[in-house]
Amino acid sequence: MSPVLKVSKLKKAYGAIQAVGGVSFDVRPGEIFGVIGPNGSGKTTMFNSVLGQITPDEGQIELHGQSIAGVSPQKLNQMGVGRTFQTLQVFGKMTVRDNLLVAAQEHHGSMFSRMFAPGDSGNGAKADALINQFRIAHVADKKAGDLSYGQQKLVDIAMAFMSDPALVLLDEPCAGVNPSLVGGLSSLLKELNQTRKSSFVVIEHNMDFVMDLCHRIMVMVEGKVMAIGTPAEIRANKEVLDAYLGS
Repeated sequence: MSPVLKVSKLKKAYGAIQAVGGVSFDVRPGEIFGVIGPNGSGKTTMFNSVLGQITPDEGQIELHGQSIAGVSPQKLNQMGVGRTFQTLQVFGKMTVRDNLLVAAQEHHGSMFSRMFAPGDSGNGAKADALINQFRIAHVADKKAGDLSYGQQKLVDIAMAFMSDPALVLLDEPCAGVNPSLVGGLSSLLKELNQTRKSSFVVIEHNMDFVMDLCHRIMVMVEGKVMAIGTPAEIRANKEVLDAYLGS
């Protein structure tokens, strides 16, 4: 089965600093693929290269076998790529439901067609289904800015799924989340992976979360791939333990 995402020999330098130095990996259909590494290992540069926010110096990036090098983030969204950021991207003065509806607007139809669409642009049922799946129906009509940080994080992730993405890139989903809620977030992402058949790429510093959630994990150090394997293989890799996880 061909990969959803394939990255080959990706390189990006900033002056004399090689932020990403020849990274290659693929993400399989339905896979949750984790990316870990210390600060400065090139994770975010790699992530933003895939998402079209920066232009790599060398290498290939393919979505379903089609090159997406240089494709804009908006076009990638229309091609079935969703994402979240390290910082929240919710609209604090809008309701939870309206946040989800806005997230869908750039994916479906032209500006002209949206002018004559129903008030919810035909996405109301989809928004309600995600609101229920994310267990935030009780706050659906509240302003997002009035919610707790953990609830806003759920809204932020739900927004990424409004485009029915085949691939979702999640940038530190646990950042700022109360540790008591991390297990619930992992369970929710597993459920989404099963019910929506999306593939995920997850950058995260929370090792327990990554080991519990991901099917395979890539370890980056100093802009290069140190190892790719299952959680069990990564735990047993002495080079990884010595360089990053600690023995």
